[in-house]
Amino acid sequence: MWSQIQPYFKEYPAQLKVAQLLFERGLQVREDGKVVSGGIEIPHTQIAKEVDVDRRAVDSTVQTILANARLKRIYTHLKQVVLLQEVAREFGLGVIEFVPEDAAQVGIISDVARIVSEKDISIRQALAEDPDLSDHPKLILIIAGDIPPNLISELRKLPGARSVTVY
Repeated sequence: MWSQIQPYFKEYPAQLKVAQLLFERGLQVREDGKVVSGGIEIPHTQIAKEVDVDRRAVDSTVQTILANARLKRIYTHLKQVVLLQEVAREFGLGVIEFVPEDAAQVGIISDVARIVSEKDISIRQALAEDPDLSDHPKLILIIAGDIPPNLISELRKLPGARSVTVY
């Protein structure tokens, strides 16, 4: 995905940093040039500070996005999603992080989900990090209840499994 957006900003490194932040965080660009999360406006100065660029780079990035039909279709429809990973324990949920050798390998999600479901465990949330956006992409599963020890060993036996972390 990111590899399809990146070329639009290759001549402008500061804009590239801004565009990547907006994309990774699911920050939406509105038609009026405002950057928002839902209905909450994010000041361009705050975005600039986060990626260490001048505010004008954020303004230019937004203009570039709105001037290009494809970028506009993408960035005006982004949406943030809550990830329960860090608060799972507060809700009595478990977390499994599955790190593959090759995140582009076909069937990783289905293989892991199949093994979890065979243990009659409900997956409450799943997030597969994109290999284009993450240096070390992983599959994060938030599951209902406790994680049986034999589940971990079965996941580690999957072809292409680099590591499995449970907490």
